[in-house]
Amino acid sequence: MLRFLFTRIASAIPVLAILSLVTFAIIQAPPGDYADYIRSQLINQGGASFAEADAQAKAYRIEHGLDKPLPVQYLNWIGGIITRGDFGYSLYYNKPVADVVGERLPRTLLLALVCHLLASVLGITFGIWAATRQYSWIDSTLSAISFLGMTVPRFLMALIIVYLLVFQFNVSEIGSFFSPQYGGAPWSWAKFVDLVKHVWPVVAIATFGGLAYNMRVMRGNLLDTLNAQYVETAKAKGLTGSAVVMRHAVPNALHPLVMYQGVVLPYMLTGEIETAIIFALPTVGPAIVGSMAVGDVYVTATFMMVLSATLIVGNIIADMLLVLLDPRVRQFGER
Repeated sequence: MLRFLFTRIASAIPVLAILSLVTFAIIQAPPGDYADYIRSQLINQGGASFAEADAQAKAYRIEHGLDKPLPVQYLNWIGGIITRGDFGYSLYYNKPVADVVGERLPRTLLLALVCHLLASVLGITFGIWAATRQYSWIDSTLSAISFLGMTVPRFLMALIIVYLLVFQFNVSEIGSFFSPQYGGAPWSWAKFVDLVKHVWPVVAIATFGGLAYNMRVMRGNLLDTLNAQYVETAKAKGLTGSAVVMRHAVPNALHPLVMYQGVVLPYMLTGEIETAIIFALPTVGPAIVGSMAVGDVYVTATFMMVLSATLIVGNIIADMLLVLLDPRVRQFGER
């Protein structure tokens, strides 16, 4: 098991290095940088002439190394990460990138994990329920829910919920994790309840989409597995229906969903972009969009690196879960 794990980690390091290079190049590809953003702000809002604004933009570009060639900027950025743990300085937020990531990533990860756990547990449960009651009203109802969850855009669901909360229920506290009185207060049950009141729309929307996918995949795989020969053999031996389903069919039907865990973490992190923007929550999604809009390249590159790392970590976790679920995977990986 340890050898299998170390092999996966060792193979992930060069992949992460290549992803960092490609990510940095793609982010730098569009014309313009943060100095251009400063110049436009000085002209449009500061009333400066083009020459004055351009001179300040050039000075800012030289001061922060934005005038250097792209390879030099990349080496300075990646070298700072490796040698000093320095991800650069955020030009837009006016603070180290590590502070920006540290403020937004933990709460985003917590939201993503909560949504993922709810979507997995409910989706798998509903998928088993629908497959074992094929063509019944329960199966039809759950299939309709699955169809809605996979087709209705998240931003549309978010807009509908915002409309209902603001205009129908007169809710004014939208756009934060806590009410003002709980912002800096120590953790308590009342603060936790207040947090749930603020984030439940995001959790509900993200969970609904993931639940629909898990339920659809679990239902289809379980129906195929229930028709397999070894399941018929288990039934012929006298095992009850629930024992056949839970002990023999479900573990094998779970394989595609376990493999899906390799990509679900970055999907959950980025899947809240539309919802978080509409609800104005300070999470990773709005930070990526905002930094790209103003050319804050180090923030964008770092967040994209984080997403790449979560994709690699997710695939390693999926491999380990498959090893635990099916020993044949371990035997193949150790060859």
